[in-house]
Amino acid sequence: MRCTRLIPLLSLLLAPLLVQANPFEYQLANGLRVIVKEDRRAPTAVHMVWYRVGSIDEKNGLTGVAHLLEHMMFKGTPNVGPGEFNRRVAAAGGRDNAFTNRDYTAYFQQTPKEQLEEMMRLEADRMRHLSLDPKEFAQEIKVVMEERRMRTDDQPQALLFEQMNAVAFQAHPYRAPVIGWMNDLENMTAEDARDWYDRWYVPNNAYVVVVGDVDHDAVFRLAETYYGPLAPRALPVRKPQEEPAQLGMRRLLVKAPAELPVVLMAYKAPVIRDVANDVDPYALEMLSAILDGHEGARFPKRLVKEQRIAVNAGAGYDSTSRGPGMFFVQGSPSAGRTPAELEAAFRAEIVRIQQHGVDADELARARAQLIAGEIYKLDSMFAQAMEIGQLESVGISYRDNTRLIDKLKAVTAADVQTAARRYLNDDALTVGVLDPQPLPSAPRPRSGPAPRH
Repeated sequence: MRCTRLIPLLSLLLAPLLVQANPFEYQLANGLRVIVKEDRRAPTAVHMVWYRVGSIDEKNGLTGVAHLLEHMMFKGTPNVGPGEFNRRVAAAGGRDNAFTNRDYTAYFQQTPKEQLEEMMRLEADRMRHLSLDPKEFAQEIKVVMEERRMRTDDQPQALLFEQMNAVAFQAHPYRAPVIGWMNDLENMTAEDARDWYDRWYVPNNAYVVVVGDVDHDAVFRLAETYYGPLAPRALPVRKPQEEPAQLGMRRLLVKAPAELPVVLMAYKAPVIRDVANDVDPYALEMLSAILDGHEGARFPKRLVKEQRIAVNAGAGYDSTSRGPGMFFVQGSPSAGRTPAELEAAFRAEIVRIQQHGVDADELARARAQLIAGEIYKLDSMFAQAMEIGQLESVGISYRDNTRLIDKLKAVTAADVQTAARRYLNDDALTVGVLDPQPLPSAPRPRSGPAPRH
């Protein structure tokens, strides 16, 4: 049931919107949207601030700046010293962190509900008053470079994925890693971070999500108190960034120290742009679950257990993103089998679906797995907040969540077969192989402090 709610004390200050009861939403005069979902099952609250900016908005030479600024957001304001943010959250009995994605940057705290006001005070303070001290920057950029070494340079599969994106995408910003290329990090300055902050960290480029044992009217009043005084600023113009059509299969080989070879196949695929009328993205979600949604799915059952051609085999696809999508197939061949044999086995399974479709039982199992995953999110306040925030970050209303589930339920076997035929073909395929090199006799010595995130 839909209804319209006004907050009497703020009716002159807030722009009222039509809302669907729980979640509730209002937009402040400065453009900041506040989305509140009341959940009374535990006396806690999740507070998240989402900025509509990620690595997709970076330019050549500045890759990694979105992630670097995420680190700098914990380095203090005139009111809160370096590291003090985390200490205050911990003292309030909560936990906090942040994460940068291709499409967004987000910050969260989960605390006892009585501490929500303090969390808003802290986040509003650093939304527009970050110090960005050059000395703190000089230290933190080293932390980020060490994070890149630990999580990418020293991780062969991460290197394969990074190189895969750089080959699969020729023009789109998705070709660059979120953490940035090392050379860009080495040449980044505090002014680069300051410019990024000034461009994108404004209330009209952000939204706040609160989930927990709260009253939405009270949350809106707190938002007006702490976020309301922040002035909006004009945002940079985002120009369309379309990836040119791929005109044939691409291949790459990555050599890195590793125990096993890896085969990674990535097909260009659509993502959801029209929740109500799209069909193929939902069918591709179902196809991914049919191939790798449970122990009895096609890849683990046929390639790992029956044929024993792979020690692991999986598929992955995300139907929501600001940029173009990819459907991934990945695995490692068994001892005595080659990457070429595993690639052929992957292709054979895909061709079977393209030619013969899927049966009703496996479609039902895959659907049950997908729907259960969506329902289980309701058990966690944090997961609920993430769901709202991630949908909004790619231009999908959180109110469409139920419709997304309904669309998954409506996927037919014919839809899955059609999507496999339409998108899993060589013209849209990039194949990457990890060629394992001898492992070092001793681990690389760390060159800096451990990364926080």
